[in-house]
Amino acid sequence: MPPRLSPDIYIQGIRQGDRIILSRAITLIESSLPKDQALASEVIQGILPYIGNSLRIGITGVPGVGKSTFIEAFGNHITSLGKKLAVLTIDPSSQRSYGSILGDKTRMETLVNQPLAYVRPSPSGSSLGGVARSTRQSILLCEAAGYEVIFIETVGVGQSETTVHGMVDFFLLLMLAGAGDELQGIKRGIMEMADAIAITKADGSNIMAARQARASYQNALHLMPPTESGWIPPVHTCSALTGDGIKELWQMLEEYVNLSNQNRFLHKKRQDQNLNWLHETIRQELETAFYQNPSTKQQIPHIEQSISSGEITALSGAQKLLQTYFTHYSTSHRSSDGDS
Repeated sequence: MPPRLSPDIYIQGIRQGDRIILSRAITLIESSLPKDQALASEVIQGILPYIGNSLRIGITGVPGVGKSTFIEAFGNHITSLGKKLAVLTIDPSSQRSYGSILGDKTRMETLVNQPLAYVRPSPSGSSLGGVARSTRQSILLCEAAGYEVIFIETVGVGQSETTVHGMVDFFLLLMLAGAGDELQGIKRGIMEMADAIAITKADGSNIMAARQARASYQNALHLMPPTESGWIPPVHTCSALTGDGIKELWQMLEEYVNLSNQNRFLHKKRQDQNLNWLHETIRQELETAFYQNPSTKQQIPHIEQSISSGEITALSGAQKLLQTYFTHYSTSHRSSDGDS
C-alpha cells in the first residue's frame, strides 16, 4: 500500500476529482489496519458537507443476463449526457485477488476509457459485511468527487442483493427472455425489491420472446404489494447491442427521481438507510471485538469441541463464550481506569 497522505490532502484531492487520490482513499477505507481505519474516518468526516448529490442505482441480474455489457451501454449513454458516472461492485464471493480489477476493466473497455466514468471493483475475498461497509463509504467518496450517478453492481448472488438494496435509491433487476419459464429461478423477495425490471438482449430473433417476457413480468409485478413510494415498477426491454431501450431506461429513472423528490420518499429512504447502517455497524464492530478478544479466541476451540462431542449445547457454549468476553472486557477496563 502506498504511503498514507494527510486527511486534508485526501479531501482536497477527492474534491478536485483526482482519480488517483480517490482510488487511494477507497483503498484506505478497505484496509482493516487500525491506523488506516482511523485515517479513513477523518477523511469521511471531512467530505460529509459534499455528499448526497448523486443518484445511487443498484443493478443485479441472473447469470448470463449480460450485466457487464448492459452496464457499459447504459453507462456510455449516461456519460454522453455529460454526467459523471462511478461503477462500484459488490463481490464477496470473489477469490481472484487483483485479477478482479483487471477483469472489470477488460469487460468494460469503452466505459473505463470514458473521462467521465470511474470503475472500481470490490476487494476480493472479503466478507459481505466488510464489502458492504467499504462500498457505502466508497459511495460517499465518489459523491464528494462529483460523480452524479453511481452504479452498485452485485456480482455475487443471494444476500448481496438485499445488501445493495439497502444502500441505493433505485434497484434495477435485469432478466433474460427465451430461457424457459421466465419466472423460474428468481426469488420473490428480489422481485419485491425491484423498482424496475429490464429484459436484456431484446434484439434479433429474441425480440418477440423479450416482449412476451415483459408481459409475464408485468403480470407478476401486479401481484406484489404496493410500494411505499407510490412508484409502480415498470418492465422494459433493451439491447446493449443495438442500444434500443437504453435511452428509455434513463428517462424512466428521471421520472422516478422526480416523483420521489416530490413526495419526499427519497429523503426518507436515505434517512432509514443511514439508521440501518448505524445498527449494522454496531453489530459488525461488536462481532469483530468478540472474535478478536484473546480470552474468547483461546476458548472457542474448546467450546466447539465440547459441542461436537455432545457435552454441552450450542446455547450453553455461546453463553460461556459471552461470559468470558464480558469478564475480560470488564477486567481490562477496570485495570485501565486504575492505571489512569
